[in-house]
Amino acid sequence: MFCLRLGLWLQPGTQVCVVSRHSVHKLSSLQQATNLPPKKVQSLLYPFSELEGYLDRSVDRTPFQLFHPSVEDMVKAEKLFCSSQSHKIDYYSSAERMDHVPALRQPEVCFIGRSNVGKSSLVKALFSLSPEVEVRISKTPGHTKKMNFFRVGKAFTVVDMPGYGHRAPKDFVEMVEPYLYTRKNLVRTFLLVDGSVGLQKADLIALEMCEEFRRPYVMVVTKIDKCGSGALLTNLLNLHDVVKTQTTSCFPQPFLVSSLHFLGIYLLRCFITHLTGSIRLSNTSQS
Repeated sequence: MFCLRLGLWLQPGTQVCVVSRHSVHKLSSLQQATNLPPKKVQSLLYPFSELEGYLDRSVDRTPFQLFHPSVEDMVKAEKLFCSSQSHKIDYYSSAERMDHVPALRQPEVCFIGRSNVGKSSLVKALFSLSPEVEVRISKTPGHTKKMNFFRVGKAFTVVDMPGYGHRAPKDFVEMVEPYLYTRKNLVRTFLLVDGSVGLQKADLIALEMCEEFRRPYVMVVTKIDKCGSGALLTNLLNLHDVVKTQTTSCFPQPFLVSSLHFLGIYLLRCFITHLTGSIRLSNTSQS
């Protein structure tokens, strides 16, 4: 039934992205997922569904499903991540200081996290429908040394921030804190945590920084394919407990993603477009 509904939204005549043959991932578009088994499609679109069966009945699932858009919403969001002549997606510029940051007016979202947590890989996955967009990634922790700005047409901007922790730039604090505190068009910060190892001391410091600025932010759990369901669920519930008891500015729902297997990418695209006001979602969606 799930794949049937998905197929109805992707019938011939539906406007979807035409993905280049040089696309970095075979599942970059929802249309490419329709041939998969229903259970696989469900886990791609809503990764938390894969873990629900392991939860005790007494555990409240609501905080993990606050944002639960329809397939229609995801299809609409996907179009905004596909570059065209009238909607160009490109790398715009880099900056090391606030006086170097471009004066862009459109809504902005940024991604921060420990070095090697997968920030650049996630940004690359988000932009995989436009493979000509150059997002540099490296196996070496701390590869990103500057704030990198990517424009998504006139809709919004995505910022890939330097990593903190191991091999972080020496001037990380002077670079990142002023941006988070003063950037007026910043609508949401995405704080990435490695799902295979859980919250680390450096992550808790970053969380405290976001709380101090009182700017809205979201937790993204990366690399969910790198560990078993038991370990991932333990780390996820621990994260949820921290968010529930120690934060006031964090969106209650953590977003689970795997840039390698594309789990959760469609959902995150939809959330970003919703936050920036780029699309109007159905009444069943919340934020």
